[in-house]
Amino acid sequence: MKHKRQFPNTSSYNDRHGKRRWRYRKGAFSAELGSAYGSQEFIERYEAAKEGHRTRGLIGADRTIPRSFSALVASYYKSAEFLALESSTKKNYRGIIERLRREHGNKRVSHLERRHIANMMADRSDTPNAANNMRKRLAQLLDHAILLDWRIDNPAKNVKPYKIDNKGFHTWDEGEIKQFFGYHGPETIPHRAVGLMLYTGAARADVVKMGWGNIKNGRIEYRRQKTIKSSGVPISSPIHPDLQVILENCPKDIFTFLETSHGKSRTAEGFGNAMRGWCNEAGLKNCTAHGLRKACARRLAEAGATPHEIQSITGHKTLSEVDRYTKEANRENLANSASMKLENSLNQEQTLVNLSNRFANKPPKQLKRSD
Repeated sequence: MKHKRQFPNTSSYNDRHGKRRWRYRKGAFSAELGSAYGSQEFIERYEAAKEGHRTRGLIGADRTIPRSFSALVASYYKSAEFLALESSTKKNYRGIIERLRREHGNKRVSHLERRHIANMMADRSDTPNAANNMRKRLAQLLDHAILLDWRIDNPAKNVKPYKIDNKGFHTWDEGEIKQFFGYHGPETIPHRAVGLMLYTGAARADVVKMGWGNIKNGRIEYRRQKTIKSSGVPISSPIHPDLQVILENCPKDIFTFLETSHGKSRTAEGFGNAMRGWCNEAGLKNCTAHGLRKACARRLAEAGATPHEIQSITGHKTLSEVDRYTKEANRENLANSASMKLENSLNQEQTLVNLSNRFANKPPKQLKRSD
C-alpha cells in the first residue's frame, strides 16, 4: 500500500557543491526549502511555500504596491513578532491573513477605516468565531503598520467583537470518560491517549511528543509547545496512579507513547483526527481531544485545587485562562466543599468563644500570702 508523503510536492537535488537540497514545486511555482529535511526551518519554509503557491496570482505589481495590504503582510511575515510564533500558530495565522490578502491585497493600508472592518466582520457573521479571529489578525497587522509609520491609529481595536454564545469545546463529563474507557480497552492506543490527556492536561501538540524521555523520578516533565519560545517554563507533575497503570502497559522501546503503527510520531492535526474517529466509535459525537484538557482542569477544580495549582498542571499562561477552563466544574460539589469549610470555620470560632467564656467565668485563684 502506498503511503501519503509527509511533504507533498517536494523534491531533492544536489547543488554545485554536491550538497543535497530540497525544493517545493507546484506548477510554475517553486521555493527553496533548505538542506535539513524535516527540520523546524524546513517545515516553516514548506508552509510558507504552500501559501505562496495559493497566492501566486498576487505575485507581481499587485503585491509590490507601496504601502498596500499585500506589502504589509509581506513585512509582517518578516517581523520578529511573527517569526517568534510556533509553526502551528504561524500556519493558523497564515490561513486567516492570506484570505484577507486575496480579498484586499492591492488596497492601501491607510484607506482602511472602522466601517470597512465592520463590513468584513458582517460578511462572516454566520461564523462569529471566524469573524472575531479575523479582527484579531487585522489588529496585529495594523499594529505593525503603525510601527512602519504607515498609520497612526488602529481602527480594528475600535470594532467590538461578536458575542459568542457557545462555551467552546465541550468538556468531557465523568459519564463520557467512563463510556470511552468502556469501549476502548486498557491496552489500546485510544485508551492510552485519553489517559495521558486526562491526567496531564496536556494539549494535542504536547501529548503527541510525550515518551519515556519525559518520565523522570515518578514525574512527567515537558515544555508546552505553544509557549516554549515566549516563556520556556517547564511543567513537572507527579504521575497519577491511574496513569501509572496505563504507562506500565506501554512498550519500553517506543519513542513516543502515541506513535503510529509504523513507528512514527503523530502530528497534532493527525492526532486530533484520530481522536475524532475514536470518539465517534464510542458514540461520543460531542467529545474532542481539546475537551479532555478542559476535563482535567474541571477535575482539579472539583478536587479543591486552587487556580495557581491548576495552572501548574495545565501550563496556562494566565489565571483568566484557568477560569475559562474551569467554568464547567461541578458547582454542586464546589458548593458542598465551600459550605463544609464555612461550617468548620464557624465551629472553630465557637470553640474559641466558649473557651474564652470558660476562662472569664472561672474565679481567679487566690494567691496565698506567705506572711
